[in-house]
Amino acid sequence: MRRTLVAAAALGLCAGVTLSAVASADPRPAATPQANVLAVAAQAADAYVNSRAADLYVGSHDTFQRVKSEHSLGLNFISYERAYDGIPVVGGDFVIATNDAGTVLYTSVAQTAKLSLADTKADRSAKDSTAEDALATARLVVFAHGDAPALAYVSQVAGVDEDGAPILRSIYTDADSGKELAVYDDVKAGTGNTYYNGRPGTVQFGTSPNSPSGYIMRDAARPGLSCAPQGGAVYTDADDTWGTGTGTDLVTACVDAMYAAGQEWDMLAGWVGRNGINGTGGAFPLFVNLNDVNAYWNGSSATFGHSQDNQRQLTSIDIVSHELGHAIFQTTPGGSSGGNETGGINEGTGDIFGALTEWWDNQPVASGNDSPDYLVGEAAGLLTPGAPIRNMPNPGAEGDPNCWSTSIPSTEVHAAAGPINHWFYLTAEGTAPGGAGKPGSTTCNSTTIPAGVGIASAGKIWMGALNGKNSSWTYAQARKAALNFAATSPVFATCTEYNIAKAAFDGVSVPGGSDPVCSKNTRDFDFGISPASGSVQPGGSASATIATTNVGTPQTVSFSATVSPAQTTISATVTPSSVTTPGSATLNVTTTAATPQGTYTITVVGTGETGTKSRTYSLTVSTVTQPTVIFGDDFSTNKGWTVNAGGTDTATAGKWERGDPAATSYSGTTLQRNDCATESTCLVTGAAAGTDAGTYDVDGGTTTITSPAIAVPGGKAAKISLKYYLAHLNNASSADGFKVTITAPGIASKVVVNVPASAVNKAGAWLALSNADISEFAGATIRIVVSATDASTGSLIEAAVDDVQVVSG
Repeated sequence: MRRTLVAAAALGLCAGVTLSAVASADPRPAATPQANVLAVAAQAADAYVNSRAADLYVGSHDTFQRVKSEHSLGLNFISYERAYDGIPVVGGDFVIATNDAGTVLYTSVAQTAKLSLADTKADRSAKDSTAEDALATARLVVFAHGDAPALAYVSQVAGVDEDGAPILRSIYTDADSGKELAVYDDVKAGTGNTYYNGRPGTVQFGTSPNSPSGYIMRDAARPGLSCAPQGGAVYTDADDTWGTGTGTDLVTACVDAMYAAGQEWDMLAGWVGRNGINGTGGAFPLFVNLNDVNAYWNGSSATFGHSQDNQRQLTSIDIVSHELGHAIFQTTPGGSSGGNETGGINEGTGDIFGALTEWWDNQPVASGNDSPDYLVGEAAGLLTPGAPIRNMPNPGAEGDPNCWSTSIPSTEVHAAAGPINHWFYLTAEGTAPGGAGKPGSTTCNSTTIPAGVGIASAGKIWMGALNGKNSSWTYAQARKAALNFAATSPVFATCTEYNIAKAAFDGVSVPGGSDPVCSKNTRDFDFGISPASGSVQPGGSASATIATTNVGTPQTVSFSATVSPAQTTISATVTPSSVTTPGSATLNVTTTAATPQGTYTITVVGTGETGTKSRTYSLTVSTVTQPTVIFGDDFSTNKGWTVNAGGTDTATAGKWERGDPAATSYSGTTLQRNDCATESTCLVTGAAAGTDAGTYDVDGGTTTITSPAIAVPGGKAAKISLKYYLAHLNNASSADGFKVTITAPGIASKVVVNVPASAVNKAGAWLALSNADISEFAGATIRIVVSATDASTGSLIEAAVDDVQVVSG
């Protein structure tokens, strides 16, 4: 198998700095609350730099340029590049993290000492130092990676290797002796990093109208995202129905790639607070038909090949999101440069975003697709069908190290991903989580981690760490960045996430010694927007519910809303403008007939007594009729579901309720999960745990819960989506089960989910019903009836429902 060299070099360094104080490369911020917060943060960070703070290792020859300011996950990350006597420093970058008041919370610095060079006059010329076949004449830099800084030339070389895969390589040579200092490969090839999405099926993905007719495989809602055959034009189609569904069809491969990239984009927004793949609302082109058993990221696009037996194109969710995980690593501070240890963390980052996207998409186990787990490549058929290439709960199972050691900096980068993969699993799931795709895991220090923080929160911790990355990242620095974020970000109200992440780093032997201290109070607020997106025609309007939550004493939260890109024909308001937690408000968005078509981001900022938080709502304005969400419920607020609405329920225990479930299990089988699909509240059968697994499970017959009335517009298609699970032990039978039924006066009821139980141990695992057609109810007022039944003697039955959505159009 082909392996890459080390992590990619960051070639976008500033060409020169002319100011002795901080020079800003940021555009002038717009007059929005978030921009104002960033302006305050940037000014505070500039002042910190100009104070020559000791932890920045400022020397007398140093000048700086601010290159990016970003608000993410409750903190502000201000990144800088350094020059030495006007010469760019490779490895001189740093990040300053602040809160919204401009208080500097922590820094992440690539250097470990002040720079000191004998002189800045090179003995060799740029021409003599330019590598053979270089793209341009070598550039003079100060190379600060490693033990001693040196004046160096950097050349970039492009080409192909013996397998025809591209090479894009940065070569650093000593500007005096000509000695090679380092070679960084900017092509992140995924050999060993492949994942297969599963069986053919129908998915929805973003395309665009193609003048003068037809459609083009370019996602209008995700700028930069397109798909084409390698060396060819972006695919087009006459009727917007793409591919044959076969493993060797290249158009089908692009359908899978576009769908996967879209899922990753949505996951980044929904779980880890990132705006697009590149962090600024953009994505990258995708290419298929690579004649190789491989996939790779080359710094500006991702390209995908085929399986070993040439029966499948390698464009599953895991493969695509892994390669675009390299793009995320590259477009966070510090880029993709650094030594071999940085390269291992880069590869692990690809695996982490692969797992995050797979769990976000959450394909049902019974579908035959690649259901969520923490294995890498088990369905790809790369070398041995069914065998994983990497294993996050137990990297050693595939020959990779479970634990960090002093040999990691010299370990091949894919293997060197083992410890960070293992850390992520322990942080997300702990040592004994149970459930589908979540096996037990051991630590390197023989400790146990009883419960993880969940994959979404683990993703936030890692994204927060990446926001504070520098170009010389080691495992120890990654640990410090992750714990700094968990200790300071307001997205976590307490120190729980910090404590688990720290225990997981200890559990994989990553060295600490200078960990930050977490001292958060237990008072905080948060809010969510449901639904998170809407579609209108010009002149239309949309609304969403803003539901607040609180930790500790309730507080007053004031709301404001802004539209980006700025558009005077769109109005966004919040009513009421302030609420006391855990109250709710309504986001109202209106357009005019003159509103240009496109996708707009509505940023809602909530300012409370303990800080400021922001969430986004995506509005698509299009003359093409889009499905409209007519009912959505993530159960973060009470929308009026009624237990036993018909008065015919027979269950004596475990009745349906809206609640935050407590975990129950029996002999290793998880019956009731301690998490909802999203948020912290869902519909469950007896949310409490009780003294044993049978205390609050469904007993004595059927329990039902019925939605409020939902008016379905006439003359349009209607669909329903939701997430659910049914769990039971082997004392159950087909007389037990779970159903979701649509009812309406004068219309025959329709069962959209019917899951009978059986005499096996089945753990609770979230499944998804996606866009089930209920168009026969168009023009009617419907109700959704959810039922769970225990009709067997002594059987253990638990069920749950979350994220219900009905759309029309």
